[in-house]
Parts: sequence; structure tokens; C-alpha cells
Amino acid sequence: MQTLSKCPLEELKQSEKDVDFIFIHSPFCGTCHLARKMLETLEETLKGTDFRELNAAIHPDFMSYYEVESVPCLLIVKKGMILEKIYAFQSVPYLYEKVNQYQ
Repeated sequence: MQTLSKCPLEELKQSEKDVDFIFIHSPFCGTCHLARKMLETLEETLKGTDFRELNAAIHPDFMSYYEVESVPCLLIVKKGMILEKIYAFQSVPYLYEKVNQYQ
């Protein structure tokens, strides 16, 4: 997983990817650690799909701009516009289906 830069809003708006998958987390969140393992499994399964990560505590402006309500959150963004927010990381197969919708 690649960490977003110091200016994540600008980075996403200028992204050359069709769709960006951003994992928003807190390092002290146990559920976030489980969600990370699920996404790492997906990264290994879906070669060529890159997930980016963002520490919610360090980027309050980002959290406010995208109205992220809680962590963990998988934010699916296209050229800076939200396509979907996923808060319930139900299972790896569930996330696989969600990610494949945008590939």
C-alpha cells in the first residue's frame, strides 16, 4: 500500500488513474488493522490494483472535504470525485466484488 503525499487532495485531483482506492485509517484502531489485512489480500489477488492509504489523524482537512465519518473507510475516487465510501469491510469476497465494479 502506498501512502498519499502531504497534499492528498491535490494528489487525487491530479491522479492519472481511472479510479483511486484510498484506505483511510487510524494507527490505533483495531478494526483498521483487520481491514488492512483484507486489503493486502486483495492487492495480492488483484495484480495491478493499487490501494493507497491515509492516516485520518494527520489529514483532518481531507477528512472534512470528503466528509469521511469514521475509520476504517475505503474511499473510491475518480479525478477527485467520490464514487463510493465503504465503511463496512464485511469480507474479502465482498471487497473483491466492490473493487471489481470499478476496474
